[in-house]
Amino acid sequence: MDHALACAASLVPCQEVGEGPLLNALFPIKQGLKMFIIEDKGGAIAIMCASLLFLGTWPAVLTLLERRGRLPQHTYLDYSITNLIAAVLIALTFGQLGEPKHNMPNFFTQLSQDNLPSVLFAMAGGVVLSIGNLSTQYAWAYVGLSVTEVISSSMVVVIGTTLNYFLDDRINRAEILFTGVACFLVAVILGSLVHASNAADNEKKLSESTNSYKLGKDGGTETGKQVIDKDAPKDMENGASADYATKAEAGTAEYLIELEERRSIKVFGSSTYIGLGIVFFSGICFSLFSPAINLATNDQWHTLKDGVPHLVVYTAFFYFSISCFVVGIGLNILFLYHPRAGVPKSSFKAYLNDWEGRQWALLAGFLCGFGNGFQFMGGQAAGYAAADAVQALPLVSTFWGILLFGEYRKSSKKTYTLLAFMLLMFIAAVATLMASSGHRSTK
Repeated sequence: MDHALACAASLVPCQEVGEGPLLNALFPIKQGLKMFIIEDKGGAIAIMCASLLFLGTWPAVLTLLERRGRLPQHTYLDYSITNLIAAVLIALTFGQLGEPKHNMPNFFTQLSQDNLPSVLFAMAGGVVLSIGNLSTQYAWAYVGLSVTEVISSSMVVVIGTTLNYFLDDRINRAEILFTGVACFLVAVILGSLVHASNAADNEKKLSESTNSYKLGKDGGTETGKQVIDKDAPKDMENGASADYATKAEAGTAEYLIELEERRSIKVFGSSTYIGLGIVFFSGICFSLFSPAINLATNDQWHTLKDGVPHLVVYTAFFYFSISCFVVGIGLNILFLYHPRAGVPKSSFKAYLNDWEGRQWALLAGFLCGFGNGFQFMGGQAAGYAAADAVQALPLVSTFWGILLFGEYRKSSKKTYTLLAFMLLMFIAAVATLMASSGHRSTK
């Protein structure tokens, strides 16, 4: 005890106390324990299931805020902060607690090692993920949550899984793996058809509406002044004007019009191809971040010097999240003053004062951060190609889309049929990817 008090009084170096009996008694978790690394297929599948839940839920949270009228720039700035905090927490717990294993140094040790090539691969993965996430935030408004997730996730599997299979030295069973990839490719086609059919349903609803709204020449809407006064005070919870007390039933033309009035990204009158173009661009970005982490943690291209340990997955994820944070913050500060997609102009001061829904944006960042971290942990154990099974997140997103946002409510039988086949094909694809799981030796 006297030794600890001396440290507090700066008379004794704190490192000595850290090696003394007091701290060993306070932190017994490190004594006799090894760094936590998933090494069996069962553990990998379990943590990938948790990743699936988190990665399927955070888009629904951000979509909810956008539909309530919160500016996407404000939301994404909040999200970026907790997304980075999640990576730091993973690095300081899983990556630091416990004794290091052979060729697996602890987090702080790796920060000072000569592993720049692997660090750059990890940071490149964070850059493309950040751009992809930012793109999907606008794509959700154009084509809906479920279709966006299905198309972009399916592209990840078609492109990213193929790259990871060869990077992982074919540890996954090819005949099963690529059957799943083919199913995902079919899901992409079905997802596009679902969106086209649902867009046609919505256009029909608007054209048949007896409301004072009418279809514009480009498929958008023109509003009657007596329905909603855009200058009227807004309800902070639902984003609707106080003068518009009646909440329209989900799936009706009135619901679509009311949604367009209160949401932050205006999409009426926009071409279907704009939304799909954004989705496919984000899909390409998402396809590259997992192979980048694979290269960072396994050094398949032999860029590290002899004797330098590979980046442990926790360290790689930390660098990955640093670059994701920098790009996300930078682009969204730019978008505050130069917005896109009809979003109102804002400022950094306005962002700091915007507390409406901030807690949900912060939650979304944690969900995405831990979801990505768990995906990489599972991929390091069972192969990154098999870990792409977490791209089943559209199953979770579709559930939230239907439950929270009324997507596909009162749609045609054709839309329902296509949606059912899309989800069935998606389930088949995920099952085959899980069945292809291999085992990566940590020795």
